[in-house]
Amino acid sequence: MDAIAPSPTVTAFRDDHLPQGHALTQALRWPYRLEDWAFAHRLGRGYAVEMDDNLVGTAFWWPYGDDYASMGMIIVSEQAQRRGIGAAMMDTMLADTAGRSLFLQSTVAGRPLYERLGFRAVDVVQQHQAVLDHAPGAVAADVTLRAMAPADLPAIRALDRDAAGMDRTPLLDALLAVADVVIAERDGRVAGYGCVRTWGRGVVIGPIVAPDAAAARTLIAALAQRHVGAFVRIDVPVSTGLPDWLESIGLPRVDDAISMVRGTPPGPGRDTTLFALSNQSLG
Repeated sequence: MDAIAPSPTVTAFRDDHLPQGHALTQALRWPYRLEDWAFAHRLGRGYAVEMDDNLVGTAFWWPYGDDYASMGMIIVSEQAQRRGIGAAMMDTMLADTAGRSLFLQSTVAGRPLYERLGFRAVDVVQQHQAVLDHAPGAVAADVTLRAMAPADLPAIRALDRDAAGMDRTPLLDALLAVADVVIAERDGRVAGYGCVRTWGRGVVIGPIVAPDAAAARTLIAALAQRHVGAFVRIDVPVSTGLPDWLESIGLPRVDDAISMVRGTPPGPGRDTTLFALSNQSLG
């Protein structure tokens, strides 16, 4: 009679796991730097599975207020596949996040597992990236751009809460501390914001929160213009209508992810839309 394999032991992700976690993404050719891992680890609640003292599985979730959470960085190394590690980590996270609505970005291969766990597809996020070879021009005549000032923080938090449909204050504060931030004003009032920061192979643009697509394009163009000659990435939901325009300014689509939700998705913003994510895991 064959022996029954023991269930994987899921433990908390620790600081000393960071180098091995980074190695897992390198094996997948995901562009995370060690610094990107540390950023996500500080903000989230991570889990790990080890075999023979080697990290073979990771999973994280990030709380947004009391009602929502994002899940991501769910990885099982190739040599540890088909041992129930992914399912065990998801079971742990679902127990920890009980009562929250959850969202994640899935690969095609991961979608069946998430559907069995009650997630459903609601959108597609397209990854656009390239070494930007020219400065895009897209200016909405009724939008004025300027650098962020400390006094803008309450308005930015309110706009982000409206666009995302949840309280992302810890993420937003962490991003604003490391990002180059541009404010969009309309009729003398703060109407949107955009961030660009060092990440992965170069820089990532996002979040982009704006009242409409014209203002979003203006924010993206202004941030991209500062990084001509650099590797630029941006992740946008297809529902925003931006993918074709991004292609036209020299940022081609290179991959898709399936946006999935378990529970009640956040409602659409009253005055703003989240046009670009901070990255696929964090939302």
